[in-house]
Amino acid sequence: MKQTTRPPDHRPEGVRNAAAAAAPPPARGRKRRRPTSTQWAARGFLAPLTLYLVLFYAYPLFRNIDLSLRDYTVRSFVQGDAPFTGLANYRKVFDDPAFAPALLHTAVFTAVCLAFQYAIGLALAVFFNQNFRLSATLRALFLVPWLLPLIVSASTWSWMLNSDSGIVNAALHAVGIGPVNWLTSPSWSLTSVIIANVWIGVPFNLVVLYSGLQSIPAGLYEAAALDGAGAWRRFRSITFPLLRPVSAITLLLGLVYTLKVFDIIWIMTKGGPADSSTTFATWSYQLGFGNLLPAFGPGAAVGNLLVVAALVFGLVYVRVQRKQALS
Repeated sequence: MKQTTRPPDHRPEGVRNAAAAAAPPPARGRKRRRPTSTQWAARGFLAPLTLYLVLFYAYPLFRNIDLSLRDYTVRSFVQGDAPFTGLANYRKVFDDPAFAPALLHTAVFTAVCLAFQYAIGLALAVFFNQNFRLSATLRALFLVPWLLPLIVSASTWSWMLNSDSGIVNAALHAVGIGPVNWLTSPSWSLTSVIIANVWIGVPFNLVVLYSGLQSIPAGLYEAAALDGAGAWRRFRSITFPLLRPVSAITLLLGLVYTLKVFDIIWIMTKGGPADSSTTFATWSYQLGFGNLLPAFGPGAAVGNLLVVAALVFGLVYVRVQRKQALS
């Protein structure tokens, strides 16, 4: 084996000693640093949150996925010996005649509610941003629908839209319009639950968008007014563009909430009549709990479709925000 020899170092002794002193010490095994008291405190504060997320989010999601991949009956649900069926429950859901109407109703319900909630909430936020007298009092009153329990709001709307004794039909009769079967007609049931859900969701949009308007500098409006810009031009060129990040998160949160709306629809119409107001949320409940022989697997599969839809829109939002940050 050929040995390599170092060439002799002809540098002066002082230079060699200085170089040896400046050379890094030989690598040794690094000792693991023990967590400091601050790190232990941080872990202690994170532990309850982590436990909460695991118990109430991760585990239920895992169980729902497991339900959708097995053939669960009441007996196997209790004993836990359901056979694995793969994607059979999803194929059963896609082949079900109720899938297409439920998908259409979910899309229409979500899109219309989001559009009206955002438009009305933005208009009210711009109106209250003028800081006139009684502005704070009126804003507080607009929060009432958001603060009421959903069962109270849905029951109130059921009474108001009752075909025989509802106040809405009474008002229509006063102006010469015949009664409308809001809750019992397939043509009006979806419209009825949309109206109720828009009324409930407007206050949330109002609060978030109003907070966003407060962060826009007033000097921009003053400069635009000096340049001769009218109210509509100021809104189109200043308010709406600068409110875009707040609008995006408002629409995303509204989308996630609206996709899973169950209480309002179930209390007012139970998805009927003739499944005319059935969405994925109510259909999932009907499959899992609305029959004498519950279909746990297909019901869980429908619920997972809602989770996937919300996740897709969330990822789209993150991607758009990342592009805007880089541009």
